[in-house]
Amino acid sequence: MSDHIRMSHNKSLLLYHFVCPIKYRRSVLTASVSNTFKEVCQKIEERYEIIFLEIGLDDNHVHFVIQGIPNDAPKKIIGAVKSITAKEIFRLHPEVKQQLWGGKFCTSGYYVNTVEQYANEEVIKRYLQNQGVSNYEKIHSNQLRLF
Repeated sequence: MSDHIRMSHNKSLLLYHFVCPIKYRRSVLTASVSNTFKEVCQKIEERYEIIFLEIGLDDNHVHFVIQGIPNDAPKKIIGAVKSITAKEIFRLHPEVKQQLWGGKFCTSGYYVNTVEQYANEEVIKRYLQNQGVSNYEKIHSNQLRLF
């Protein structure tokens, strides 16, 4: 189970699930490339304020569960991870760069979702309703929409 990250002015538990398809959906994840991928991610963890809780590789996708801090948007996190891993894999495994024709290891797109540990939407709503000494008043309600 993940711990909160404590900083001078905040405490957070932000978990993200990312899925990144490999460019052209190529199957380039040999044992050697997978090992390099893991080592690069461990170095990223040392340099940046993120924690890789899980890294998973399948035939042509990379899966991450990453814990971040409030200062870093998910786009910033996955951008850094994708950029650094691509550079290092291409440097250490030039045969992969030849198979992918260029400078990108993953596609430009990705999937991201938050991972809940303590609560879902209903638990949060109940928590809010039970706050304070006065009655809770809902002043706005909306449904989740995809843009």
